[in-house]
Amino acid sequence: MLEENRQKCFSLRLTLVYCLMQKMTDILSRKMRSEVMSKVRSSKTKPELKLKKLMGKFGFSYQPKNIFGKPDFSSKKNKIVAFIDGCFWHGCKKHYRAPKQNYKYWRKKIRRNIERDKEVSKHLKKQGWKVIRIWEHDTKNNFGKFFNKIRRSIKN
Repeated sequence: MLEENRQKCFSLRLTLVYCLMQKMTDILSRKMRSEVMSKVRSSKTKPELKLKKLMGKFGFSYQPKNIFGKPDFSSKKNKIVAFIDGCFWHGCKKHYRAPKQNYKYWRKKIRRNIERDKEVSKHLKKQGWKVIRIWEHDTKNNFGKFFNKIRRSIKN
């Protein structure tokens, strides 16, 4: 059994190396890629769950209901909403890399996400909310920046 698993693993490695040598853009078939992408979460993502406990200490609730734009966190008492924007889905200038396949589709989709983010922020601000947007990469390596934004918003 162990030897059989080793052979499968070795075979997969050979396939990966071959694909890389052929400079293929994607080693998965369209059907497999579709299956992988269908499992990408839009809520309860790792960055959100990582911050959930910490945000609770600031009086924020996680994924509040009945607030326009579906923010990741909110403090109704302080009228503050916070969004964790994924680098890929929201077009981060530092980390976004456009897929090579179906480029036009993805460019249109990401641009629409960015437009929607601006519309949501504008609408919430008109209703008196303070809007905080933080990039996914800042939740990984720049917690201080994020929490300084939260502290400043609460004080003001």
